[in-house]
Amino acid sequence: MKEFGESFQQIMQQAKEAQSKLQQLQEELAGRTVEASSGGGMVKVIVNGRQEIVSLEIEDEIIKGGDKGMMQNLILSAVNQGIKRSQELVAAELGKVTGGLPFPGLLGG
Repeated sequence: MKEFGESFQQIMQQAKEAQSKLQQLQEELAGRTVEASSGGGMVKVIVNGRQEIVSLEIEDEIIKGGDKGMMQNLILSAVNQGIKRSQELVAAELGKVTGGLPFPGLLGG
């Protein structure tokens, strides 16, 4: 029974270390960003590792054109691409911490 207790303590210590690493990773990812664009760079978006849009740029040319539908489509495209890239960043970094094991729900993924 003593061996079980020692093994259990080791598992608990490993869990605490993993939790600490995940918290540190969440903080780090909040400061990391990815960029995406659409319309040949006419719309640019920057998204952080928490899938939050931190910047959105729209070229004057699109605004002056007055095509609301096109503008909406370009914005949606850039935002969706930015979120996807951010999710890929998170998955790659999470894989480093977890050794590639999938943990659904971690870091909002």
